[in-house]
Amino acid sequence: MDLPTIWFCVIAVFWLGYLFLEGFDFGVGMLLPVLGRDNTERRVLINTIGPVWDGNEVWLIVAGGAMFAAFPGWYASLFSGAYLPLLVVLLALIGRGVAFEYRGKVDSPRWRRTWDRVIVISSWVAPLGVGLVLATTVLGLPLDAAGNRVGSPFAAVSWETLLGAVAIAGFALAHGAAFLALKTAGDVRARARALAIRLLPVVLIPLVGFLLLVQWREGSLWTVLPLAVVPVAGLVARWRLAGDRDGQAFAALGVAVAAAAITLFGALYPNVLPSTLDPANTLTVAETASSPYTLTVMTWVAVFGAPAVLVYQGWTYWVFRKRISTQHIPPVHTP
Repeated sequence: MDLPTIWFCVIAVFWLGYLFLEGFDFGVGMLLPVLGRDNTERRVLINTIGPVWDGNEVWLIVAGGAMFAAFPGWYASLFSGAYLPLLVVLLALIGRGVAFEYRGKVDSPRWRRTWDRVIVISSWVAPLGVGLVLATTVLGLPLDAAGNRVGSPFAAVSWETLLGAVAIAGFALAHGAAFLALKTAGDVRARARALAIRLLPVVLIPLVGFLLLVQWREGSLWTVLPLAVVPVAGLVARWRLAGDRDGQAFAALGVAVAAAAITLFGALYPNVLPSTLDPANTLTVAETASSPYTLTVMTWVAVFGAPAVLVYQGWTYWVFRKRISTQHIPPVHTP
């Protein structure tokens, strides 16, 4: 396997890490007013992701940075062609981070309600935007021979990419409910578990529908297998939730999102961004890759750096592995 192909697979893994890890904390934000019936319960929800949400966002930065360094042509065409959705995602991530930090700074119900709305809105907007961008890179943009987008700034928005956006956001919603069933105790856990059981069959419909569209448009024979794994893993997760096995259910959802990522990037390869104007303008792995020297240096950096990052992030999850309930929340203390 040559270095460009290796780095294509590495970038796919980065996107998988982002969808899995940031997916559940987007879901927690979406469910803040649904499962948090008072301020104490909402603090429980936020505290489940408090130690990890900012680390989860690093996977998006790494995915974008790796695209920039390993495939500058892919990065340039996608990020300029889908500039508006990416800008909206960035603003949502900024607003979400600010809201997490600010909601507890003033002991005022009105103050907290304002920042809670920011958390909920940004937690919906960000995965919708990410799903739109991922759908765009798989299904393509109207690119000319120079790799530039032709037409409106809204060229990335179509019913196909909107289906991808709904698929990612819907999965994040159910993923967040399953995570809360795993990380909370008491009434919050019971409500989260019941909601996840109800949501999973519903959110699998747009996800599987989008994957079938990708398979029909770009897929090959072997990508049928990971596609088939997605609904099976989702239903296994529902079964294990119903059996009070939260950890197994969460792991099954990890299998589902991994199979979905394999389907998407497997269908895309050896392209990185199809052209909807002319197949001759499609950007490929070989055409957009950096020089062998650049990829070699990146590979050595990744060999030493990636394990350290994974160990650190794994240690963080291990330290904060215990369930949280309203009994663990201290009284409000603000200056």
